[in-house]
Amino acid sequence: MSDNREQFRPADHPNEHFLLTTVVGSYPKPKWVDRTRELHERGEEPDVELQVDEDAWEEAKDDAARLITEEHEHSGLDVVTDGEMRRNEMTEYFAHRISGYEFYGPVKVWGHNYFDKPSVVDEVGYDEQWLVDEFEFTDGVAERPVKVPITGPYTLASWSFNEAYDTEEELAHALADLVNEEIEALVDAGARYIQIDEPALATTPDDTEIVGDCLERIVAGIPDDVRVGLHVCYGDYSRIYPEVLEYPVDELDLELANGDYEQLDVFKDPAFTKDLALGVTDIHDAEVESVEEIKENIRKGLELVPPERLTVSPDCGLKLLPRDAAYGKMENMVQAAREVEAELDSGEIDVTAPEPADD
Repeated sequence: MSDNREQFRPADHPNEHFLLTTVVGSYPKPKWVDRTRELHERGEEPDVELQVDEDAWEEAKDDAARLITEEHEHSGLDVVTDGEMRRNEMTEYFAHRISGYEFYGPVKVWGHNYFDKPSVVDEVGYDEQWLVDEFEFTDGVAERPVKVPITGPYTLASWSFNEAYDTEEELAHALADLVNEEIEALVDAGARYIQIDEPALATTPDDTEIVGDCLERIVAGIPDDVRVGLHVCYGDYSRIYPEVLEYPVDELDLELANGDYEQLDVFKDPAFTKDLALGVTDIHDAEVESVEEIKENIRKGLELVPPERLTVSPDCGLKLLPRDAAYGKMENMVQAAREVEAELDSGEIDVTAPEPADD
C-alpha cells in the first residue's frame, strides 16, 4: 500500500472511509474551442477575413482550461485535471515538443479517421518543458489537487515511425529518460500526482519487460510523496498480469466497466498488491449510469483491494462523449463513492478483498 494517498483527502471529507475520486484525463472540449482553433489555423492562410491570432488562441485555451477545471471541481472530484484542453492527440502533442521528431502528414487509422503519426528521424531530446505551464495554470485555478496525465514512452515509441534507432526498445528507453526530466520539472513546480498513460501495453503484451524498464527510468529520483499511476486501457489483461505488479508505480488504472467486468477475476490470483484505480463508468456509452449502478461497480473493486487502496474513476478519457453526459457520469460517480464510503463506515458492506501475502 502506498502512503502518499492520504494527502488528496479533502479537509472537509464527510466520511471516515475515503475512496479517492478522479478522472483519467481528457474531457469534451467546448465547441467554441474547436471553432477558435479552426479559425486560428485558417488565419495562417492568405485572404482569410476572420483572423484569430496567437494571443487570442492562447486566451481561448486558458478560458477553456479554467472552465473545465471548475466543472470538475463542481462535480465533486477529489483530484482534477483541466480536461487536456490544450492537447490535441496523446502522441502528436508530445512529439511536437521533442526534438528528433518530424511530421510527414496524416496516416489513415480506420474508416475515415486519420492520425498525424510522427516520425523519429534523429536522436530524441528534451529541448523544452512539455506540461509545466499547463500544470501551473491549472493548479493556480483549482482549489483541489491536480493530476498530470502524460503519455508514456512505450506508447510514444510504438505509435511513431522509427527512422533513427536500431530498435523500438532503444527508442522507448531514450524517451523514458525525457519523461523523467519532465516529471522532475513538474515536481519542482509542485505536482504530486502523475499518471503515465500506456494504452499500447495491453495490445503488445510481449513487451511488459520493456515497459517495466522504462518505468524504472521514469521514476528514478522522484520523491516518495509524489503519487505515480499507470493507466492501461483496453486489451487482454491476462497477458500482462501479474507481471505489472512488479512495476515501480503506486497505482494501476484499469478499464473494466466497458467489458462488464468480465476480466475482474484476472486480478484475483495472485492477489492485487498495488493500489487500484478502477474504471466504474463506461466512456464508450453516452448513457449516464445511475448512482446505484456505479455503486455496484465500485463494490467490484472491493473484491480486489480494501477501500484505502481504491481509486474511483471513469474507464478512460471522456473526450468523445457529449459534454453533458461526461459531467453526468462524473457527478454520479462522486455521489456513488460517497454513499459507498458511508456504507463502509456503518458496516453495511463486507470487503472481500484478500490480504496480500507477505513478501
